[in-house]
Amino acid sequence: MAGSHSAHPAGNLPVDLTSFVGRGHEISMVKRLIRHHRLVTVTGGPGVGKTRLAERVARQSAGSFADGVRLVELAALKDARFLTQTVGDAVGVPGESGSAARDVLARFLAEKNLLLVLDNCEHLVDSCALLAADLLQAAPGLRILATSRQPLHVGGEWLMELPPLPVPQEEDGPPGRNDAVRLFTERATAALPGFAVTAASRAEVAEICRRLDGIPLAIELAAVRVRAMPVEAILARLGEHSLQALGAGAQMTTPRLQTMRAAIDWSFHLCSKAEQRLWMRASVFSGGFDIGDAEQVCSGDGIDDVEVLTLLDGLVDKSVLTSSPAGPVARYRMLEPIREYGAERLTRSGQARAVRTRHRDHFAEVARQSERWFLSSEELEGFDRLGLDYSNVRSALEFCVSEPGQAGDGLRIACSLWQYWTTAVGHREGRYWLDRTLSLAPEPSPARANALWVNAWLALLMAEWDTARSLTDQCLALAERLGDESAWAHATMLRGMHTFFCDDLHRAVAFFEDALTRLRALDDRAGVWMTLRFLTYGTALLGETERSRVFGEECLDMSARAGAPVTYARSLGLCGVAHWLIGDRERATWLARERLRVSPHIDGWGIAHCLEVLAWDAAARHDFEGAARLLGCAHSIWRFTAAPLTQRHLAADHRLCEQRTRAALGEETFGKLFDEGVRLSIDQALTYALAEST
Repeated sequence: MAGSHSAHPAGNLPVDLTSFVGRGHEISMVKRLIRHHRLVTVTGGPGVGKTRLAERVARQSAGSFADGVRLVELAALKDARFLTQTVGDAVGVPGESGSAARDVLARFLAEKNLLLVLDNCEHLVDSCALLAADLLQAAPGLRILATSRQPLHVGGEWLMELPPLPVPQEEDGPPGRNDAVRLFTERATAALPGFAVTAASRAEVAEICRRLDGIPLAIELAAVRVRAMPVEAILARLGEHSLQALGAGAQMTTPRLQTMRAAIDWSFHLCSKAEQRLWMRASVFSGGFDIGDAEQVCSGDGIDDVEVLTLLDGLVDKSVLTSSPAGPVARYRMLEPIREYGAERLTRSGQARAVRTRHRDHFAEVARQSERWFLSSEELEGFDRLGLDYSNVRSALEFCVSEPGQAGDGLRIACSLWQYWTTAVGHREGRYWLDRTLSLAPEPSPARANALWVNAWLALLMAEWDTARSLTDQCLALAERLGDESAWAHATMLRGMHTFFCDDLHRAVAFFEDALTRLRALDDRAGVWMTLRFLTYGTALLGETERSRVFGEECLDMSARAGAPVTYARSLGLCGVAHWLIGDRERATWLARERLRVSPHIDGWGIAHCLEVLAWDAAARHDFEGAARLLGCAHSIWRFTAAPLTQRHLAADHRLCEQRTRAALGEETFGKLFDEGVRLSIDQALTYALAEST
């Protein structure tokens, strides 16, 4: 069946920052191939324009797909382990399911009519090929457009090699309509308003395009030089800059790659010494950076803090960097060929380890700041910032596990991310980094104790019960050895969680109360808030009505007074379920509606629980049509998340609602209305639930 229609069929494609020149024939060809074939790969050398072409095709094709298009940018992803997660995040899978992430992604896409763009596959080509084959088999309405320097070699793959732009030949006459010349002219005009190709300069511009083999990135790098020198000087400098400058390694590559590399090398040598230093140092960033990042990582040893912005602007002017708005500040990126060149230069300079260490230290601080965002009015901004920087944080973690003696710093970074991983459903990746750093840093330390309880929590969220119990026991033993009260309190809370999920509710509540006392004494607000949530739910299940109300109100009040939107939404949802359990239906449905109204879509489980509560209320009000649709809305989330950890405690309410609704409507009508709810997107489900419950 077709998926829900996207309100934004163009999906997550970036805004065009510069004009698009030429490629009309290639665009038509790729669009035609996509209509008739399910996997199309655009190949070609670096700098030839594969990404821009794919984005252009996707933007023009969006209206042909009911669920629009989704772009997955892979250049910054270095570890194939996270490929499925990265694709799932891009397409909007609402959760995570233990070790079967690929199965969940395939099920999510199975009913979508969607164009998926996998950009820059070449360094992950085998993993991309396997994933593409699995998804295409599972999802008949899926089309994939990939860009890569080499084919994926998947059955049914159709290739289109993207050539450079055609360059004017001397016998062609005036070159004014040639696409390579047009690109040079447009980029030169953007760099120097008022620039024009004159009768006297046409031949020089045409020769520049020929010297650069029509490679778009090389032409852009040359065109922006009109700000500093006339066209004839650019041509002369190109002539002076020999390919031999690249060394013997370049002679083993194709002529076009030699030309691309020579153009980048030429552009590098025309930069000031300070710009060259910034270019090399900025190559350590993964997935982009802002001015603050550049000041912290790239300044010093020849670059003053106060000149970083000027140098960044200079590199943007020279097309070495691209700049785009990201909230209140600009965000900078390098095209992959330019970043690769800078990284090679940095390695040859002998400064790579020092710059990567500064990069690690800076993003370790970014991760630590994420802890301070919890239970504050800046929670959403913090999540957004960490999302933007996550590729850089990954890079920092990889540095810690690959460089001798750095694993302890990796432990501290990983622990700092616990709220992000537990809230944004990054359980599997969190387990990966914590397992690696724990194995590399076995010495007793507070960082290791913290890592053990965070890892235990993630294991519980993935239903790995034995692992969670073992990690918790290790944490308790280490906390006792170190005299670490904080680790002991959190491990006690984890003992309660483990016992809760093993259905020993009385012991679980006792563990939670012990943990709450310890965390209050430590003035650990985050720990207190988390423990109150578990106590609210646990006492509700035990029928301790008044205690559940008290714990729940304190939990709500903490997040409301802090103006914390994420924790407030989660408090609302949990308290809504708890009030349903203690029989306060009116309060339960108000809380569930409020949660859906303010929810920032971070926690799919919480949304699904609230949809369930509203379905149960609809059935209790004999609104069986609404109940059937709402059960479908909840199911559309449950099926893509791990087995809901609290659902077994709510199973009786779910079964009663479903049985009453089926009996009232009949199987055929129930199935039809349930499927209508399943087909709604999360946004549509929230709109329907709020209108229906009101």
